[in-house]
Amino acid sequence: MTGVSHAEDPHTLNEWTHVLCNEEMPIFSNTALSIHNVLNDDRKGAMELASVILQDPNLTVKLLKISNTPHYNPSRLKMVTVSRAIIMIGSEVIRELTLVCSFLDAILSSINKNQANEEIAQAIHAAVQAKSIAVAANDASPEEVFIATLLNHIGSISFWCFCGEQGGRIQELINMGCSHEAAERQVLGFKLADLGVSLSKAWKLGGLIEEALKPVVLSKDPRADLVHLGYEVTEAIKEGVRSTKYQDCIKKIERLTQQPKQVIVENIKHNTDSASDIARQFGAMDAAQLIQGHQNESGDLDDFLPVIDKKQLQFQISQDITTIISDKIDLNLLLETVLEGIHRGIGMDRTVFSLLAADKQSLKEKLSLGWRKEIYEHKVIFNVLETPTNLFFHALNGAQAFWAKPSENAKLYTLRDINVVGKNECFMMPIFSNKAPIGLIYADRGLNKQALTEEDFSAFNYFAQQANIGLIIYRMQRS
Repeated sequence: MTGVSHAEDPHTLNEWTHVLCNEEMPIFSNTALSIHNVLNDDRKGAMELASVILQDPNLTVKLLKISNTPHYNPSRLKMVTVSRAIIMIGSEVIRELTLVCSFLDAILSSINKNQANEEIAQAIHAAVQAKSIAVAANDASPEEVFIATLLNHIGSISFWCFCGEQGGRIQELINMGCSHEAAERQVLGFKLADLGVSLSKAWKLGGLIEEALKPVVLSKDPRADLVHLGYEVTEAIKEGVRSTKYQDCIKKIERLTQQPKQVIVENIKHNTDSASDIARQFGAMDAAQLIQGHQNESGDLDDFLPVIDKKQLQFQISQDITTIISDKIDLNLLLETVLEGIHRGIGMDRTVFSLLAADKQSLKEKLSLGWRKEIYEHKVIFNVLETPTNLFFHALNGAQAFWAKPSENAKLYTLRDINVVGKNECFMMPIFSNKAPIGLIYADRGLNKQALTEEDFSAFNYFAQQANIGLIIYRMQRS
């Protein structure tokens, strides 16, 4: 991504917001809005949040790696599923971590200019400094301060990653002695801080993120001051420890935290090291070097969740399932973990758990992974046809897992089925309650067309059976 060309440069705040949301970062826009919709619907919970995250395999892996770092997981209890991470870290922190991972994925895939890397480096550095101050000040949620600070310059970062010639004209004015804000207004007609506010509203980021983006005079949350102080510290460090700005920052932190000056100075130095490492964990290598001036060789992200093969992942997820079944069963968590085991552990393209409708004529999605939908809320629906017997009627009326193959079961693939799932090999297993089928787990590789194997089928059968076993135990616990 090289940014929009001069001929296509947006000319207004609304145009820039539209281009960034819909043309330059559509995947991030979809993720942000889907997460907002999930967390603002009382009927939805961890299961739906995990589903949004699991739609993007790269995002899933990065989120799990970062969740397993000491920064977020000081207990070092390994988390191999998104569901487990949500339980251990909390849905709000996972939500915000997902936003950051998805945002950085969107911008780091562009050809970043020097200014963009400077902005990313400052954001990460300021976030670490702000979180440290929040901890020392006994803030209720230092992680929220960290994320709000990291995304506080979202307008500037987005602009500098995707700007065309407008960025060059702003740089020229700054080099001639113009202030950043004056240069931005002259070229764009608005400040990049205004773009941050506009993007935050479009993406419904909400909470402290949105509060801290407001001009200081309009912000009603004193915690926004922690966000701004994080940036003040990074600016003060650039001016040097003997500068007036640096000394003013120390005094502010002293008043907030009641810490001795020497402790504050040592924390600021330590935070700079930490910020470099965290930048690398997010994949922002150039920013990491800018923060510290050299690459910190310790704490590679892969140390926290090494790349593991399918069998290892299947084993670890099966351990999670055993833990769930051994305790008072959370049915949603069980089904979500089973689906994650099938989807990630076996390496399927599309996986879905569907419930049988009351009229037994259709199966409606309860949880799906990997389905390419224009809108997340759209549900996958399978028709259940007895005459002629189709895939889903056949699978529901069996007692075992079923491996459907177009070459052998051509008559089961009705035109309706093909319109929904294509004519692919697939695995299906009915889910029972009191020996009656109530739903179905379906999985295929209908996107990459990779062949299914006996080993895959065996693993699918194992995971799907765990859902049935869990349901039996769940009913026993409730009787």
